[in-house]
Amino acid sequence: MLAIGNPFGLGHTVTAGIVSGKGRSIGAGPYDDFIQTDASINPGNSGGPLFNVRGEVVGVNTAILPNGRGIGFSIPINLTRDVVGSLNARGYVSRAWLGVQIQDVTPGLAKAFGLKEGRGALVAEVVPDGPAERAGLKRGDVIVGFAGRKVDSARALPALVARAAIGKVVKVRAVRNGKNRTFTVSLDEMKDETRRVAPAKKTGYRIGVQVRPLSEGEIARLGLKKGTGLRIVSVVPGSPAARGGLRNGDVILEVNGKPAGEAETLRSEAASADKDKGLLLLVKRNRGSLYLAIPKG
Repeated sequence: MLAIGNPFGLGHTVTAGIVSGKGRSIGAGPYDDFIQTDASINPGNSGGPLFNVRGEVVGVNTAILPNGRGIGFSIPINLTRDVVGSLNARGYVSRAWLGVQIQDVTPGLAKAFGLKEGRGALVAEVVPDGPAERAGLKRGDVIVGFAGRKVDSARALPALVARAAIGKVVKVRAVRNGKNRTFTVSLDEMKDETRRVAPAKKTGYRIGVQVRPLSEGEIARLGLKKGTGLRIVSVVPGSPAARGGLRNGDVILEVNGKPAGEAETLRSEAASADKDKGLLLLVKRNRGSLYLAIPKG
């Protein structure tokens, strides 16, 4: 594996290694599915490609473990294609929705539910009138298969659902009272008000982030005024946002000098941004603040 990037501002750096693992979860979100590599990845590598020995891009370098050495993570290229395709088609990241809250099947729960093995995703709650409820799934069901794929844990299910097509009809296998059952589910689109940050279509300028307003608790902890701040929950690799230096967890305080308290502010300013200047953002990161220029296109 070869990782290319700009670590610590050194520029045009190449490091080599192997794939140490796949399908890794590092607590970044419900859709964790990272490639682990020991090719050296450092701050500044984010957004750079991970190549295999045939010169094919297999991932986008994304994260490291703060206290780890030789442990880096990349987003698989297929997942990146899905995200970029959604942004191009809709202007925001859209995902399918099953409508359940789930948890892992521990050995104790497996025994209590009379299961032969502790695998699958235990349904703790079913959203009223959601796809799962309409299909007949109930609390206490253990989902063990989705669209022909095995579900070995609660972590595996969200990723499978998210990559399915919205409106697709899928077969969901579950264990209920010790018996295997199959349900036919028509997937809805996940309703998430934090996802829409794309500008007006007439400009075609999509900066490539998902944001959400700050909670009252976050506002208090950061010492901000009520209604101020947009928390970045994801940055699309290779997007203008990534090239401009935005990171997951950053808080946007101002957009072109205007207070940022709603996603609409970001959207409207992006729509009217000067083609040469792009967007000027004031961002709070950790305990300090900094300005970032987000290029257009």
